[in-house]
Amino acid sequence: MKGLLKFITCGSVDDGKSTLIGHILYDAKLLYTDQEKSLELDSKVGSRNGQIDYSLLLDGLMAEREQGITIDVAYRYFTTDNRSFIVADTPGHEEYTRNMAVGASFADLAVILVDASQGVLVQTRRHARICKLMGIRYFVFAVNKMDLVEYSQQRFDEILAQVQELTDELVLENIKVIPLSATEGDNVTSKSEKIKWYNDVTLLEYLENVDINSAIHEKGFYMPVQRVSRPDRTFRGFQGQVESGSISVGDIVTALPSNEKAKVKGILVAGRETDSAFAGQPVTVSLDREVDVSRGCVLEKDTDIAVYKKLEASLLWMDDEELAEGRDYLIKLGTKLIPGVVSKINYAVNINTGEHIQAECLAKNGIANCEILLSEAIAAGRFSEYKTLGELILIDRVTNMTSACGVVEQLSEKSGEESGRASFVYGDIQARGDIFEEFYYDVESYNVFKYQPVKSTYTVGDKIPVKGRSYSYPEDFDIIVLRDSVAVSVRNGKVAEIVVLGSYHYTNYPVVNGRGFEILADTSEKFEKFLEEYEAAENTSRSEFFGKWLRFDTYRKVIVK
Repeated sequence: MKGLLKFITCGSVDDGKSTLIGHILYDAKLLYTDQEKSLELDSKVGSRNGQIDYSLLLDGLMAEREQGITIDVAYRYFTTDNRSFIVADTPGHEEYTRNMAVGASFADLAVILVDASQGVLVQTRRHARICKLMGIRYFVFAVNKMDLVEYSQQRFDEILAQVQELTDELVLENIKVIPLSATEGDNVTSKSEKIKWYNDVTLLEYLENVDINSAIHEKGFYMPVQRVSRPDRTFRGFQGQVESGSISVGDIVTALPSNEKAKVKGILVAGRETDSAFAGQPVTVSLDREVDVSRGCVLEKDTDIAVYKKLEASLLWMDDEELAEGRDYLIKLGTKLIPGVVSKINYAVNINTGEHIQAECLAKNGIANCEILLSEAIAAGRFSEYKTLGELILIDRVTNMTSACGVVEQLSEKSGEESGRASFVYGDIQARGDIFEEFYYDVESYNVFKYQPVKSTYTVGDKIPVKGRSYSYPEDFDIIVLRDSVAVSVRNGKVAEIVVLGSYHYTNYPVVNGRGFEILADTSEKFEKFLEEYEAAENTSRSEFFGKWLRFDTYRKVIVK
């Protein structure tokens, strides 16, 4: 028997999604006797003149039966002789697109229905794009209601061309197109005598035999921590599901975002001790020493997962209120819930053409590529490389409703590195310059955020932006980048000199450190004392040193947003 297949049915309104799945369940004798009798009785008061209405098996809400549409996601579990299935029958109406996206997030394969009398519609395109966004790699385009076009091969070929155009546009893979009639049962579970020109498999036969290999090949072991178990003072275990790879007692793992390393002392699976655990298993891992780990952290081994503060994500907007740049939300990624701001909408996507459109806001059911700035750095990965750490949702801070779902495309501002930061370079001398960071206070989240608006590299002779929204430096000042032992002199707003710190001499101009904080040294003697105490200070006492010699608010401020 083939392994479990999780699939979704989607498409436009009244394309026959519920009817299709109901017919599979009925024809394959997968109903209990009382279900079958109830279906037959309910159908007699329906709209098909007493004939069986298969959609009633899935449209269980009274509102669904009254309107003749699917509203909620209906999950069904069934097994044939060849395979076990979980199917999510999702709503087709645009108003319930968010419900459809929920169903797509769990599936390996999408059955997208196309009405033979109408062809590929806007909602068909939207659903195909959402399925692609959610990582689905297998698609069946079921051209339904062939009975309404008199089983015309010509009409099927026209729709086949439309599907091929959509496939090329979205770069879909593993495509199957099947002509059928959900109400009449043609090519659903058995071959149709009315579509003799189609010589391929039925829908159920294809679903029973398709070889799903949709799992992203994820490198190494990682486990997002869901809970810290502390039943007593002698035991501390980290609980979660192994998302990739395996872990064994004695392995060295890294805790993110702290980057602390420790050895695995013990592993519990279902409450029993074991020597190892594998992907898909819920486990409790204990380590040989105390490390800084709480819910939202990640234990990893041999991966490329790192800690980032800025994400570029493709989002499906699901809120009635428009998305606008600068709005803050709670970001749920992995097991981490953290405040964040949509700092920029890079572009919106035209559902019909796939064209990238400049946009400053995004309406409900729109798709866009956005930049998200987090209040602190967290463990994250690209969706194409680490699925669980590349999926996210945005939650409205007031209503607690899910405003958007999406996937991480790119990552930047890696913790521990200064990649992408504005810097100063002259010959072999390089210095990281954080003096252009902007600081602002968010009144809704009660958090101070900072972001880096300038990503240029400056050298001698270049003009620099001495004024920003939250900083203002004089036209003449010096920058001392202690961590790189470099001094930068700015005169008339231009870089006048970049030298190693040992060659720098205090010249009575204002001095700031690499982050733009004033250095409280207004004589040569005080400046030399400042350097001496910096060299003497241990890492544990650096805070005392900086508290003595630096002042934040001389050239900087925190703006309210």
